[in-house]
Amino acid sequence: MQIFFKENLAFLAVPKTGTTAWEMALKRRADIVFTGRRKHANAAFFHRKLAPFLEDAYGLTPERMAVIRDPLDQARSWYRYRQRDALEGSKHSTRGISFDTFALATIRPDPPPFANVGSQGAFLTLRTSHEMPLHHLFAYEVQDVLRDFLESRFGRKIKLKTYNVSPQLQADLSPGTEAAFRKARALDYELHARVMAAGGHLHQLLDT
Repeated sequence: MQIFFKENLAFLAVPKTGTTAWEMALKRRADIVFTGRRKHANAAFFHRKLAPFLEDAYGLTPERMAVIRDPLDQARSWYRYRQRDALEGSKHSTRGISFDTFALATIRPDPPPFANVGSQGAFLTLRTSHEMPLHHLFAYEVQDVLRDFLESRFGRKIKLKTYNVSPQLQADLSPGTEAAFRKARALDYELHARVMAAGGHLHQLLDT
């Protein structure tokens, strides 16, 4: 997560949605950068903890933005990322595990370490109401819309580099597993569909 005072913007980092490239491109302009475990602080944490702090300490009420990705594509990205050599032999590695098995494991109430990846819906919403405490939500699949927004806000062209490239491998699902995954990730699919229907940018979600 990065917070930009001049641009009045807080960029929340949803895992596996390509935010690392944007963060690296914008890091010199960031006034506050969260790393480590707090890099992926979710929208509820920001809403309840960080927003009051920023207002009290700095008189800042930044617009909050995030990116969402097709849920199945995000799961594939997690699966491929955990195939990398650095994780070989660890409990987080997906080597020797089919994508079908991985996808089913991610939606278990108690996913094993290799499949404990969370959901975008849970990341982006408040637990009790499913309200989305954001001003802007962008679709990963429509990068030009995200780029135009950020370049306009920062007043300059932004060059991106590629980070966290995952191994290329087959990651197919059986129809039954895909149906179960879609049912379990219904909120993720709903949010993603709303953003895509809005042309890749769902905005004015939060009034305060």
